[in-house]
Amino acid sequence: MRILVTGAAGMIGRKLVARLFRDGALGGRKITALDLHDVVPMEQLSDPGIHVAIHVGDLAEPGQAAALMRDRPDIVFHLAGVVSGEAEQNFALGYRANLDGARLLFHAIHEAGHCPRVVFSSSIAVFGGPFPDIIPDDFHTVPLTSYGAQKVMTEALLVDYTRRGFLDGVGLRLPSVCVRPGKPNKAASGFFSNIIREPLVGREAVLPVGRGVVQTHASPRSVVGFLIHAASLDGAAIGPRRNLNMPGVAVSIGEQIEALERVAGKETAALVREEHDDAIWAMVQHWPTRFAASRARELGFTAEDSFDDIIRVHIGDELSG
Repeated sequence: MRILVTGAAGMIGRKLVARLFRDGALGGRKITALDLHDVVPMEQLSDPGIHVAIHVGDLAEPGQAAALMRDRPDIVFHLAGVVSGEAEQNFALGYRANLDGARLLFHAIHEAGHCPRVVFSSSIAVFGGPFPDIIPDDFHTVPLTSYGAQKVMTEALLVDYTRRGFLDGVGLRLPSVCVRPGKPNKAASGFFSNIIREPLVGREAVLPVGRGVVQTHASPRSVVGFLIHAASLDGAAIGPRRNLNMPGVAVSIGEQIEALERVAGKETAALVREEHDDAIWAMVQHWPTRFAASRARELGFTAEDSFDDIIRVHIGDELSG
């Protein structure tokens, strides 16, 4: 089996690649080759049983995607793109990275003619309010950010290319990925992770919105599990509606901080400082909150049961327990 990962240098991309190396197989088939693509250089990885090729370039540049299809990968994990805050601040970059790159990749797959499974990392940003208390699987997609618009357009392309038999696509509408390791990035949702990650290492964190804001979360470990599971799902079981709402833990920010106190103590939780940010609130107030995720659960996707568990995953995976 040959696997292509776009956005392989990103946080989820790196964790996915590490999991693929560790497992050595996917869906019962041995992994023999990995093509890793990103717009930035990556560390050269090696494994005695897997041939690894590093590709650096911009998918929106003519010829980039076609070059990645020369060896006809069996599975494509399409993770490449820019995050929500950056897509909102830089309109042209958002459309180039999040829509043009995907369109050219799907076209290159069509031209290659081998119909691989394509797993696309979409987002709950495809939805816009007003929302019911629990968002059903068939809720309308009316995004209220440029990032969400770019994701929903790519979802439509994924469905059409699948319908035509050019690829076998699955789109995963990821909840907020929490707790993200490393330094803060330009994702508008980054503060959900910041208010947990920074206090856990003794640093103050700024909370830019009110504690009553509710969001659905899944750990990076669970997100990698979603991707792996999607890669081996039976297409007939998914049916024609190829974009799925992923499960997660829906909590308010206040409940996040309460979980932090239970896991790490009152002094740690006290390191969260509230400082309202109008620009972030302008985006956050339109975000969805709780999801039924019935189809995904029926298809075998699983996430954490509590936010305490999400914090413990971060401590175990990033802070040596």
